[in-house]
Amino acid sequence: MKEIRKTARELMAGFCRVCPVCNGRACAGEVPGMGGLGTGASFRANVDALARYTFNMRLVHDITEPETAVELLGMKMSLPVLAAPIGGVSFNMGGRRTEQEYIAAIVDGCKSSGIIGCTGDGVPPIICEAAFAAIAAAGGHGIPFIKPWEDAELYDKLDKAGATGAKVIGMDIDAAGLITLRKMGRPVSPKPLEKLREIITRTGKKFILKGIMTAEDARLAHRAGAHAIVVSNHGGRVLDHTPGTAEVLPKIAEEMKGKVDIIVDGGIRSGGDVLKMLALGADAVMIGRPFSLAAVGGLTEGVVTYIDSIRTELMQAMVMTGTRSVTLLPADLLYRNR
Repeated sequence: MKEIRKTARELMAGFCRVCPVCNGRACAGEVPGMGGLGTGASFRANVDALARYTFNMRLVHDITEPETAVELLGMKMSLPVLAAPIGGVSFNMGGRRTEQEYIAAIVDGCKSSGIIGCTGDGVPPIICEAAFAAIAAAGGHGIPFIKPWEDAELYDKLDKAGATGAKVIGMDIDAAGLITLRKMGRPVSPKPLEKLREIITRTGKKFILKGIMTAEDARLAHRAGAHAIVVSNHGGRVLDHTPGTAEVLPKIAEEMKGKVDIIVDGGIRSGGDVLKMLALGADAVMIGRPFSLAAVGGLTEGVVTYIDSIRTELMQAMVMTGTRSVTLLPADLLYRNR
């Protein structure tokens, strides 16, 4: 990982500093780029919210090989981890890797490691074209996410996403606030309940709605027919001064657990962070920026190496907390720091 990060730092110069701790402090306001919007408060809130939780260490047990596999949306995964949908290599990451190289590394690296890579959408068209091609080439092993465009573009892309062979399609409704799209003059917008129901029904596939930050929106997503939600503030890139996802996740999970699959992103950097989010109520997590660094720094091999590191860290954290399975967590796993 040190070598991968070193290469990423060289290739992403001017767009990402590849800081030792990816917490949004050095890159506040750098959108386009890898930073958070405005003051970067939402980006920092994600990291800080997770840091407020620590582990209760428990070692009087017989657990040495904890179980990390899960089933999500009917898909079996070796880890409760997905690579978040990210695109725009040219204007967010420096363009030293092509869009095709980047997304193929994400999709193929995740497939070979037994997890799922999600793909992004945006302007220019090569972002979604490369995404659809990568998923199709992987035999449908991936989840294409489509932004909340207006009807003509939205339905065209949903149809193309379905044609990749993917079993699940997503919409990052939180992208309605992206500055990069606004600057490019491309209309994206929030969607009311009935419109969402129409969109989800039309896809004919399992559907993930990403960008849920309140229990009320989670309820509405469920009413619209979403099979899974992603608790997400879009990595702090669409609205300044939101709470961290780890702050809002427990209330959402309390109400929605068992009704929809609950995924969360935001500030997750290690296997320990994965375990924290599961303990707070998630069924799985999405990880964004670290996957981008791995893909830029080492292509498919970089992605596989990063996933291996997450797996090792997660298993170590499970052993050290007496956690036998990611689907059966001790009630006292976390200690809340005030």
